[in-house]
Amino acid sequence: QVQLVESGGGLVQPGGSLSLSCAASGSIFSIGNMGWYRQAPGKQRELVARITSGGSTNFADSVKGRFTISGDNAKKTVHLQMNSLKPEDTAVYYCNAQIKTRSFSFLNDYWGQGTQVTVSS
Repeated sequence: QVQLVESGGGLVQPGGSLSLSCAASGSIFSIGNMGWYRQAPGKQRELVARITSGGSTNFADSVKGRFTISGDNAKKTVHLQMNSLKPEDTAVYYCNAQIKTRSFSFLNDYWGQGTQVTVSS
């Protein structure tokens, strides 16, 4: 079994910062991309930021210049640093990882349980 456990999140005022962390555990042979998605009420889940196993990153246009993502494949962790937060960043944030559980298996998507981020004064 594979688990993704998130930590961080909470309530912050506009302009503030928060950090999210995610750790993968369980039967893991290798990890491909890791990243963060978010879903606001009444909206579809969207990609926030992603980091590949090679260290390349990409970000949603709405968070470029404000968010950074870092990961450590050996430690099976990914972190999202969120600065200059805006009310429109309010959402449930989900950790995502593409994981092979066996050498011969395909990469499958795994998700964390989600953590609430609320930006409000």
